[in-house]
Amino acid sequence: MAAQAPRRLKPWQRWGLGFVAAPFALVALALLAGWIGSAIPRNADWTEPDDGIEIMVATNGIHTELILPIVSPVKDWRETFPTAAQPRRDGQVPTHVAIGWGEKEVFLETPTWSDLKLATALRIATTGGEGLMRVGHYVRPAPDENHRPLRLRPAEYRRLVARVERTLPPLPPGATRRTYAGFMPEDANYDAAGKYTLANTCNQWTADTLAEAGSRSGCGRPSQAA
Repeated sequence: MAAQAPRRLKPWQRWGLGFVAAPFALVALALLAGWIGSAIPRNADWTEPDDGIEIMVATNGIHTELILPIVSPVKDWRETFPTAAQPRRDGQVPTHVAIGWGEKEVFLETPTWSDLKLATALRIATTGGEGLMRVGHYVRPAPDENHRPLRLRPAEYRRLVARVERTLPPLPPGATRRTYAGFMPEDANYDAAGKYTLANTCNQWTADTLAEAGSRSGCGRPSQAA
């Protein structure tokens, strides 16, 4: 039997496929731009001190966040995040918070990338979305290839703290921050300022926060050299 020629898509079918793929292509381009931007360092002359406050820069390959000690001479995060003062669901008392900024609907309704809705991807690609801050609660996290330790001087860490707190909306006197449950039992989510766009992503927030502290950081994502 002679082989059949592949069926050609009709113009409306090609247009439809392009429409579906467009937002995901834009997201891929944003990730590529972040990778390219990381090759352009900020604070290139910064050197890591021998002593200081140790933090971690964590990544899962797509999203980055900062892991900070709950209590240090500079900051007690229990004053900012009420959940940091509570035992985790497994009964352990957290020692560190993992702070990451991102898009609200994705953080609350998308447990994995395979759950990302087309409408959500299209909205983010075109108009962006509300910001949200995800806070994880860790117990003595160990460094590995995805959790890179980094030491900051007290003054640098103080600037980092100020940057994180500016990302949170101000509270009226006596009010407490609203929390939203996370997908993992050790996670909580807090309302955050800022608009998530393809030019202002979670990785850009992490990079900007480290850069404002004075640490070496790429324009598009934080340096993982530690």
